[in-house]
Amino acid sequence: MDADSTQPPPPLLPVTPAPPPPAPVEAGREAALAALVRTELDRVLAAASGPAAAAAPPALAAGNDEWALVHQGRLTEADLLRIYTGASGLKPLDEEQHHKPEPFLEAAFDFLSHWNCLPLSWDQNSILLAVASPYRLGELAWQWRVFFGRHASFVLGRRSWIERQLTELYEKNLEAAGSRLDADGDDSEQALRDLAREAPIVRLVNDMFSRAAEMGASDIHVEPSEGDLAVRYRIDGVLQTVLTPPKSHYAAISSRLKLLAGMNIAERRLPQDGRIDLQIGRNAIDVRVSTVPSMHGESIVLRLLQKDVSIFDLGNLGMDAALRGPFEETVQMPHGMVLVVGPTGSGKTTTLYCVMKLLNHESSKIITMEDPVEYQMPGLTQIQVKTQIGLTFANGLRSIVRQDPDIILVGEIRDRETAEIAIQAALTGHMVLSTLHTNDAPGAISRLLDMGVEGFLISSALLGVLSQRLVRRICPDCHGTGRAVVAATDTPDTPNAKPATAHRCRTCAGSGFRGRVGIYEWMHVNDELRRAINDRKDATELAGIARRHGMRPLREDGELKVRAGITTAAEVARVCQLDAVA
Repeated sequence: MDADSTQPPPPLLPVTPAPPPPAPVEAGREAALAALVRTELDRVLAAASGPAAAAAPPALAAGNDEWALVHQGRLTEADLLRIYTGASGLKPLDEEQHHKPEPFLEAAFDFLSHWNCLPLSWDQNSILLAVASPYRLGELAWQWRVFFGRHASFVLGRRSWIERQLTELYEKNLEAAGSRLDADGDDSEQALRDLAREAPIVRLVNDMFSRAAEMGASDIHVEPSEGDLAVRYRIDGVLQTVLTPPKSHYAAISSRLKLLAGMNIAERRLPQDGRIDLQIGRNAIDVRVSTVPSMHGESIVLRLLQKDVSIFDLGNLGMDAALRGPFEETVQMPHGMVLVVGPTGSGKTTTLYCVMKLLNHESSKIITMEDPVEYQMPGLTQIQVKTQIGLTFANGLRSIVRQDPDIILVGEIRDRETAEIAIQAALTGHMVLSTLHTNDAPGAISRLLDMGVEGFLISSALLGVLSQRLVRRICPDCHGTGRAVVAATDTPDTPNAKPATAHRCRTCAGSGFRGRVGIYEWMHVNDELRRAINDRKDATELAGIARRHGMRPLREDGELKVRAGITTAAEVARVCQLDAVA
């Protein structure tokens, strides 16, 4: 690293210095590169969407329209990076190696942002730059040689990563925006709206969403404290602090999020709910926004929901054949009730939507009553509970049964009235699916009895109960170590050999886990269980009967996945509240 980089920067350069003299060789290189990129682009689009949808915009301009395809969701950023590296011959950026670059203080943010280039390492004579595009590199190299006296070399990186680093390392306007709001003391709605539309704020919030999508986060938490601000992501069910912007950025971030969600920007005393529709790469994401006032500002939680219904497949949930077969057979019965139980965040809604996809046929009428409607699936009539106007689960169910449904999904049974109406619907020729918050399958029956539902109604309507939890999968690349080993480049006795090294695993970001899988407990209600329910037996006795008839408890299903190398004993113990799993 150049020692001179600590010296005060010279006066800011113009955003675009004068271009170099015309170079026919450079123009020919650009044309050849654009042709190679276009050929590969057509091939990738044809493979992804079929020949009819493969054509790029008619007047494809090198660089800009290629990125338009990314924004439209027709191409991923990783796809474009592979196309660029293949066509240009440049190496891809190793983000792990350069995950904390130092700022190059001689260059202004406007200059670096205009060229979308990030200095990675340098000395007195040369500099290595990460660029998002392989175009106009001759001109860029000329400008670095003229204005900074360094010969530039390049690697290709993802635009989102480069923009994120530029914002964090060089952007001073973001700090100034928050400081200006504090100094002026103007927290009017118009001032907040103006702040939320400033370019640095827009970039920061966009980066929050793109980073969450990259990391597979299900929730984003923006949490202000007395002197700090933390942005945490829930990844595979576990919260991780990802960003710690200065507290002065909080007003700008919260205003931007409220503006996007259609919420009242000036209201900070009451909880609010909103919604944002996002397109990140090929993924359409529905973001549910919730704000709650706290001692040091509003706590903001954003729930990220995939709109792609293709993700709902019972085969991807982790059920083995011995459990999945009876479960599928039961939910396809013409009438009765099936419950899915577990704590909040255990995947109950996902399981029910997988069932909905299985049952969603033209010959069936399916109506759902949910709070909130988390996923939208074609072919279903979905109703949002609105308690403020009297549209509760119970009231909605009374109307639903007059709509001639074949299948009814009730988001959650919360009280006796809802439970009894759902059971009556199951007894009158409808298949009813719903959820309860209980620890295990036998506990669902005890919960209904505690609500005041008669045992004979439960035993007559209930077909089965599925209890579930989610455990993290062991990362397939690092096998749970969190470290990825890079093999040696040669034999140890070779003078220039590089020994094997271990870096943080990119797939799991060093956690040792990537993705989640379910562990399940399926209790089929047979004649002996029905007699026990009528006799109001407790959950322990019901569990004993169910085990005698083949029910495999959650812990045992977890042990099978531990022995199969899918998860760890500690993970199973964590979600099952056990001291240890053998």
